[in-house]
Amino acid sequence: MFLTVDNKIKWNWIAWGAVVTAILVACGIVWFDRPLFLAMRELDCRAWALLDKIFDAKVWILVSFVAVLVFCIKKCVKTDCKFLDIRNKSSVFAFLYDFFVNTRTNNAFLIFCSVVSAGILVKVLKIFIGRARPIFFEALDMTGFFPPSTDWVFNSMPSGHTTVTFAGLVMIGMLAPRFKPLTWTLAIIVGVSRVAIGAHWPSDVILGAFIGMVVADIVKAMLLKK
Repeated sequence: MFLTVDNKIKWNWIAWGAVVTAILVACGIVWFDRPLFLAMRELDCRAWALLDKIFDAKVWILVSFVAVLVFCIKKCVKTDCKFLDIRNKSSVFAFLYDFFVNTRTNNAFLIFCSVVSAGILVKVLKIFIGRARPIFFEALDMTGFFPPSTDWVFNSMPSGHTTVTFAGLVMIGMLAPRFKPLTWTLAIIVGVSRVAIGAHWPSDVILGAFIGMVVADIVKAMLLKK
């Protein structure tokens, strides 16, 4: 979304996207979060719980890591294990650098780096934003921000599932353009599900979606940089 065809980042687009996202998030906090949350809660169903498990950050990281591992094993077999033979490297750093050079353009590695980067970033933001989850609103009619906090109930913004899912699916869409309509639709559905099950506010999802898109674009631009 924020990349040119030759993998150059459109920083002006990201800046405008950040401004629009900030405005939407601010409007959500002071205006539409509560009514939209209550309306979307009516959409709650068992199917959302399945999405909650499938698109968890840990699942994204595990699946993409296994895909990278399979790639490494196949390459190792083809090269008679010279690809991963640390004895042929002068140091651990040389081994890691060689590993990076040989895997950085692999699709699985791109997805893995995207979801890991998004997962780390969103975890840090959650702690320092410290927004109370909607359960406080439903139970006690209370909202607010209580930073910094590592407690789950004060880690609502941004939505972790949404951030990591957008990072992963947007990357997949860029690597396989014909599936882009499907990946974007699925990412949006996951975002909607986070509000429907009562785990997040709409503005949490909006911020998470933007961060995920930006992370995917930056990772792709950096790893495919020539």
